[in-house]
Amino acid sequence: MGLLTPDIGLVFWMTLTFAVVLFILGKWGWPVIIKGLKKREEDIKNSLLAAENAKKEMEKLKAGNEELLLQARQERDNILKEAKQAGSQMIEQAREQAKLEADKIILQARENINFEKEKAIKEVQTQMAQLSLDIAQKVIEREVENPQVSSELIAKQLEKISFK
Repeated sequence: MGLLTPDIGLVFWMTLTFAVVLFILGKWGWPVIIKGLKKREEDIKNSLLAAENAKKEMEKLKAGNEELLLQARQERDNILKEAKQAGSQMIEQAREQAKLEADKIILQARENINFEKEKAIKEVQTQMAQLSLDIAQKVIEREVENPQVSSELIAKQLEKISFK
């Protein structure tokens, strides 16, 4: 017969071979393949679930990181604010301390000036007293000798005393 019309024996053997192959595949091949496909499908589902969970976890971590970053910025701002306040306070304390020291120095200088002034006045008074005694002594000595000379002597001594 020809190629287009196969012989009955050939059809029989082909059908028998097909049935045996189908039986072997149905008994041992298809269950393994189906089991592998189901396992693969399950693995893909698990992978997708794991990816979804990882995505959610990443979002949580990202939100947590943003919150931590915000807290760190707030803490940094607080630290800077406290440092500025402490610096201002230190400057103010230094100013107050300097003012107190300056007032103390001024007071001490005034006391020294007053002391020196009193000392100078006492010294001038002592010198004036000595000069007065000297004038009186010379006047008395000259008075005894000549009254006109004593008045000239007093005038000369007064010229020496004047503060020019």
